Amino acid sequence: MVLDPDGTVRYKFEGYLPAEDFLARLELGLAHAAFARKEWAEAEQRFRRIVDDHPKSEAAPEALYWAGVAKYKASGDGAALAETARLFKQKYPQSAWATKASVWAK
Repeated sequence: MVLDPDGTVRYKFEGYLPAEDFLARLELGLAHAAFARKEWAEAEQRFRRIVDDHPKSEAAPEALYWAGVAKYKASGDGAALAETARLFKQKYPQSAWATKASVWAK
C-alpha cells in the first residue's frame, strides 16, 4: 500500500509481482499520491517515468492516462488530453485505458 502522511490509502495492490512490475506499481502509487495532493508536475513526472522506464508493465497504460490528466490539471489546456489519446494509438491501442482516453481524440 502507498499511504499519505495522514494514513490515507492512495494505492494498493496484492500478490506477487516480478520486480519490474512491482517497481512500476510502487511508482504508480507514489504518482497517485502526488496527484491527490494536487502536485500536478510531480504526478505527471512520476506517471511518465513509468511509461518510459517500464513500458511493458501492466501499469504503463494507466500511467500514460493519468500523466495526461495531470498535465491537463496543471495547464487547463485540452491539447494535453488530445496528445494523450494520440499516444495511446501508438503505444497501447488495445488497452482499456486507450478506450477511456478515446473521448479526448480530436
